[in-house]
Parts: sequence; structure tokens; C-alpha cells
Amino acid sequence: MMQTEGVASVTDADFDHEVLGADRPVLVKFTADWCGPCRQLDPVLSAIAGEEADRLKVVQLDVDTNPEVTARYAVLATPTLMVFKAGEPLRSMVGARPKRKLLQELEDVL
Repeated sequence: MMQTEGVASVTDADFDHEVLGADRPVLVKFTADWCGPCRQLDPVLSAIAGEEADRLKVVQLDVDTNPEVTARYAVLATPTLMVFKAGEPLRSMVGARPKRKLLQELEDVL
């Protein structure tokens, strides 16, 4: 999986610990190497990860190599962005979006 600067990768093995057990809200990008719109989101998520690091953890999960978590949350399209807080999924968004729009969608979480 391509690595996005400032965005950690999670797997089926560590998802529960890294995401559900996190001490702050987590934005998860469900992605795949072959997904063009996923790559469009990379600079957006990298910027948000840097700017909001104290209030939001940003991670990515490759749907092709992590089918367990992908199926658990019924992810059918990439990119899917899911926000988790206190171990629970709060919101799911499908498709690439500009930084300004994504920050507006995250306002109530931040």
C-alpha cells in the first residue's frame, strides 16, 4: 500500500487497538493501491493529519489485504472515510473531497 505522509497504516491485526482503543477521534481511510480517487485524498489527509494531530488521529487501511475490518464495517467502495470515537463508528463518507469540505464534515467531531 502506498504510504501517505503523516498517516499511519493499520491492519486487521491492530485495528481494534489503534482505532477503537484510541484516546481521540480517528479518521480511517479505507483505500487500495489501484484506487485513483484514494490517491487524490492523500495530500488532503496528510495536511489534516499534521494540522489536527492533537485532536484527530488519521490512519489508512488497505481493503485488499485487510478483508476482516473491511467486511465488519461493510465497506463496499473506495475511498471510504469513517470517523470513530470512543470505539464507535460515527460517520461514513464515500469518495474524494477537498480539504475544506472534509474539515466541515468533521467539525462536530473536532
